[in-house]
Order: sequence, then structure tokens, then C-alpha cells
Amino acid sequence: MIEIKGIKKIYQMGGEPLEVLKGVDLSIKEGEFVAIMGPSGSGKSTLMHILGLLDRPTSGFYKLFGLEISELDDVELSYLRARILGFVFQQFNLLPRISAASNVALPQIYLGEKARPHEAKKYLEQVGLGDRAGHRPNQLSGGQQQRVAIARSLVNDPKIIFADEPTGNLASAQADEIMSIFRMLNEEQGITVVMVTHEPDIAAWADRIIKLKDGLIIEDTGDKRAAARTTEAARRLHIPKSFFLSWREVAENLASSVSSIISNKTRSLLTMLGIIIGVGALIAMLAVGTGAQRSIQKQMASLGTNLLTVMPGMFRQGGAGLGAGAVSRLTIEDAKAIAGIENITKADSNVSGNAQVAYGAKNQRTNITGVTAIYAPMRNSQPYYGRFFSDDEGVRLAKVALVGNTVVKELFGGENPVGKSIKINRKNFTVIGVLPLKGAQGPRDQDDVVIIPLQTAMKVVLGKTYIDSVWVEVADFSLMPEVQAKIKALMRMRHNVPAHKDDDVMLMNMAEMQTMLSGTIKTFSTLLGMIAGISLIVGGIGIMNIMLVSVSERTKEIGLRKAIGATSRAVLLQFLIEAAIVSVVGGILGIIAGAASSIILSKFSGWAVYISPGSVALAFGFSAGVGIIFGFWPAKKASLLSPIEALRYE
Repeated sequence: MIEIKGIKKIYQMGGEPLEVLKGVDLSIKEGEFVAIMGPSGSGKSTLMHILGLLDRPTSGFYKLFGLEISELDDVELSYLRARILGFVFQQFNLLPRISAASNVALPQIYLGEKARPHEAKKYLEQVGLGDRAGHRPNQLSGGQQQRVAIARSLVNDPKIIFADEPTGNLASAQADEIMSIFRMLNEEQGITVVMVTHEPDIAAWADRIIKLKDGLIIEDTGDKRAAARTTEAARRLHIPKSFFLSWREVAENLASSVSSIISNKTRSLLTMLGIIIGVGALIAMLAVGTGAQRSIQKQMASLGTNLLTVMPGMFRQGGAGLGAGAVSRLTIEDAKAIAGIENITKADSNVSGNAQVAYGAKNQRTNITGVTAIYAPMRNSQPYYGRFFSDDEGVRLAKVALVGNTVVKELFGGENPVGKSIKINRKNFTVIGVLPLKGAQGPRDQDDVVIIPLQTAMKVVLGKTYIDSVWVEVADFSLMPEVQAKIKALMRMRHNVPAHKDDDVMLMNMAEMQTMLSGTIKTFSTLLGMIAGISLIVGGIGIMNIMLVSVSERTKEIGLRKAIGATSRAVLLQFLIEAAIVSVVGGILGIIAGAASSIILSKFSGWAVYISPGSVALAFGFSAGVGIIFGFWPAKKASLLSPIEALRYE
């Protein structure tokens, strides 16, 4: 069953080699009950750990059921620890957060089987603890905890049980109870028992006693008839190739991670805090940026699409520049000529100025804009109540007006304005409609306006000879450059502008302005998002630090899990799951916090905010990614621990 030759184990202590085992040869047959004895420092525990696959020798050969152990990988060694070997430790090594039955069932997980705590009761009954299945380790005495450890070693029907000082922490009466259990397992079930002890009365329970001193076997005595009970010493062991991580193992790791997080609530919450702040900031920043972008797009859309504005250019008088638009030389005939250019579908002449508007005892100074009937469809300004005026009304200088929402509130309050008479510069006008709500455009309130026919504005209210601007709708956005060039050429010809002088008109492209403003807002949103992303990275570093602490705190647990069959991949997965849960839960809480802060910010500041599904998905994915990436190193560090180093950790 077990055959070792020339086994040596050398440790590096302070840079100096320390040879603990100095070439040990040993053979153990099936069905034997072996006690390994020796003084402290003799190497008996080191030999036990090598035999139990918890440690690897520095040199020598070790065969278990004919398999050369040095040729096996981590997965194959884990299978042997789970299926063939059972371990009973001096310190019991029970997981404190789960019941006795769950502790006993734990090794089943690492064979890809479903943990069956209810079936574990029969193993607890076998060691006399059937009525303690639901108790946690801190509710059991030392002797009872050791019995649970024995039951755990039996759950996968092992061929060999290794017991390292199994009675070292027990009173004499309890020690005898534990040894009688080992004796029964050996005699009735044929399980090979290999025990390390320094007490002669405990070693006397064994059939064979091996004594070590200074790393060498100095005595091997025992009842040779016990060895004669060997059944299949030459039998070879088969390790299934499909021994990989199972979904049950994943589920158990998930449950263990959740349990660890819940049992350390304060630490877990502080770990999540960095993710919560980072995700919340990212959501809020993107919401403000996207809201601002949409607000600008909405305002620009209210002006109409594919629009060009033709305005007077720079005018000089006496060598001094009066500024663009200070003096207008645009005429209605110019507007008609512009309307005749190819690919221009609509053209609207405008004049504007300020005037006093009064209704009853109320009055206010507001913007008066004179337009043609085509204004409404061009500028998305069909009145939501009442009607727009016609070209005929413009020709006959009709005194009709449409009012914006701000004017309605200031002059009419809750009264219906349609049909009412108002005074514009002391001239009576009839209100025929209410303009749609457009909101503010920079410092200007687009709803603080009164729209009247163009000719009425020029001849009756404002007294203007020239128009202030011509709004042009182009058939397609792609034709804008061509149309702009034609307008400039036409105006130079009509106004007799010499070649050496600049154009006397300016063109403003609404689509280009919208693109420019949206691009600027998008740049700022990206910048704000990057700042918030830095918060997430800081939160990820927090997760890494806490996970490193968690690995240190749970090093013995890692050693135990590996000793009972957990692979390095299983340990890696467990800690990755824990990091992912912390980051995902933190991400969800951060999304809620970010959404709430965005709504509060919008309410108190009046800023437009928009929480897009894309920003939520981005924040959530980023937080989960941060948790996994920053949790990988601690998880990898945990998975690379050797079982015995982890179990020895203090």
C-alpha cells in the first residue's frame, strides 16, 4: 500500500539548510495500525505529512498503491486526499461557521458529489455524536470536536486514516474513547491507521510501533500477524481523468463566500464602500453629462433641423468696426433670391426687437419677432393652442400675435390668452395662439417672446426697413457646404461686394453648432467619468487589501480544505467568488446611490440629468471587473499555499 525509499526533507531556516528526514525507508501494508513515535524534532510529523500528501519530500521515492507520487499533479493529489486518505488533526481543524454535520459532509464536495449533511449523521452516530449533528464546533467539547474530525475523515470511505497527535489536547478518559474508535475502524472496517504520537500508552493501541530519532527510523516493532491481514497490497489505484471542478463545488464555494462576507459585516461593508462611492460617482457624473447633452440637443432641435441662418456681417463706419450684425442691409428681395437657390426648401425672413407688452393692468418688456407664415413648420413652432397666422394676414398688416409661455404666465396667469387683446407699444393686437414650450437657450428665454407677422413688425411696431436675418432650410445636411457657398456668392453679387473685401453676410449652421456643443459636453462627461473611474480603481485596491487580510485570516481554513481534497483551482475560485460578490453588491448599491444622488442634484440645482441603461451597464460591469481583477492576486496567493504550510500558519 505505502512504500517509501530514501525520503529526505530539507528546510531552509535563516538561509541555512535543516535536514529533518535523512533517508527514510518504510513499507506499510493494508489493514495495519501503525504508531510513529519519537521525541520533538525527530521528524515524525514531517514523515506523516509526506505520507498523507500534505507535503512533498526533497528527494526519495514514494509509491501509494503502486503510483509514484512525484509524478502526480495537484488535481490528482487532491483526488487521493479526498477519496483514499482521511485526516484527523491534533487541533481538530473544524470550520467554526458551520454545523458538525456540515463539517463532516465537507469532503464530499471535493469529489464532485452533493454535500449531504443529513447523511453525515450516520458517521456522527458511528463516533457517538448522533445527537450533536446541528451543533457548531464552539458548542462541543474537545473530545466531541475530535470525534467530529474522525467522522469527517470517514465520510468518503477512505482506505487510510492519518492521525497527527489525535489525543494531544484531550484528557485521559477522552483519549481512550478516541483510541477505541480508531481500534474499531481498523478491526471492523479494515481501514489502515497511521498515527503520530509521543505517548507510549497511546502508541500501545497500535499493532506496529515505529520510532524515529534525528530523522531516521531507529526501531520498528510490532505484531507481524497484523500485517498478515493485508488484502490487496499490490492493487493499483485508478484516478479518474474527469476529476475537475464540479458545479456542486462551485455552489459550495459560493455559499462559503457568502457566509464569510456575512460573518464579517463591518469589514465587508468597508470593502464595498470604495466600490459604492466609485460606481455612484460614475453614475452621477454620466447622468449629469448625458442630461446636459440631451438638453442641448432638445434646445437645438427646437430651432429646427438642417437650418442655416443668414445674418449681416461685419460693418465698418469711419474705419471703425461696429461688429457683426450691428447694421443690416438684408432686404426681403434678398430673402426671395436666397429662396430660389437649388436645394433650399424653405426660407423665412425675420426681424426682432424689444417692446412693451400690456394686458389689463399688467405689462412687461419682451422680445417681439416678426416672421412669415413658414416660420411654424420650419422652426417646430406650431402652436399647441390656437392657430398661426397666414401669409394673407401678413400682407394686410394684420395685428395678430402668438405668445410664448413666459408671456402667458406674466400677463395672463391662469387665464386663457387666445382671443384676448394686448397692447404692443400701445397698439392693439389680438392673441391667436400660444407657442410651444422651448425653454432657455443660454441666457435667453425662448418662451419670453411675442410672434407677429413680418410686415406688421417692420411697418407698425419696430419701424425697420431691413430684415435682421434669413432662416433657410436645406434639403439634406450633406448639402450644407454647397448651399453656404452659393448663398455667399449670391449676396456678394447682389450687394456688389468687391473681391478684396470680406463677405457682408455671416452664416450660422445649426447642425454644426449642435455637433460642437454635444461634442464638448461629451468630452466633459468622459473626463468626469474618468475621474469617477479612478475612484473605482481605488475601491478595487481596497478590495485587494481586504482580500489579502482575508487570506491571512483564513490560511488554516485553506490548508484544511486542501487536506480534505480541495484543488488549487477550487481555492482560487472561492476567493474570486468572494471578491466578485463584494464588488457586484457594492456595484448595485453604488448604482442606487448614484441614481438617488442624480435625482437629488437635479431637484435642487435644476440641472438636467439622464441615467442611461448604458451607463448603468458600464458601471456595473466595471465594478465587477475591478473586483475580479483586484481579487485575483489574493485568490491566486491562497490557491498556491501548500496544505501543510497553511495548516501550520499562526
